[in-house]
Amino acid sequence: MSYIEVKQYSKTIKGNIILDHINLQLAKGKIYGFVGKNGSGKTMLFRAICGLIKPNEGSISVDGKLLHKDISFPESLGATIEAPGFWDELTGYENLELLSKIKGLIGKKEINRALERVGLKQDDLRIYRKYSLGMKQRLAIAQAIMESPDLLILDEPTNGLDAEGVDQIRQVLLEENQRGATILIASHNKEDISILADKIYRVIDGKLTEEAKKA
Repeated sequence: MSYIEVKQYSKTIKGNIILDHINLQLAKGKIYGFVGKNGSGKTMLFRAICGLIKPNEGSISVDGKLLHKDISFPESLGATIEAPGFWDELTGYENLELLSKIKGLIGKKEINRALERVGLKQDDLRIYRKYSLGMKQRLAIAQAIMESPDLLILDEPTNGLDAEGVDQIRQVLLEENQRGATILIASHNKEDISILADKIYRVIDGKLTEEAKKA
């Protein structure tokens, strides 16, 4: 049985076909790369798998459970899609601490470890509003990984990072995959996809095709 199964999934918004009869079967413990132009449907597909939108037709199941029927969202999910909703007047640690209380799965140790892994300092007293674009991106990755989820869905995970930051985040994602996480990545950075992905899919006008991975 596939870990994630998308069956004939279609989404139309204001008469525009956003996702067009998508069929997709993803195994557990792999890294999948998704490529395509802006507006091709990559982000909407990620939103669909996260349970953030409902289909006009078709279905998605995660770990054998049907979205919007058995579960509202994947049960063990870390995600960065579009602009993350952090609180401007809180520090990075305070933001993660507040978010961690939603599920109550982790404590100070795990939050500090997540910050450290993405290159942020736990005792940095700067508030989020004063973060650089790269720091904001690092914090977004930290919140995605801090609870060690089974599924990571990351839209442009290296956006805004310098070369050192890109290498650091790639290493974190490889470590998460080695831990057993299934990872879905959309990126305009071709190296992200070629280095990280076990399999690559291209999204064009809401349709999905599998690409051969170059050696």
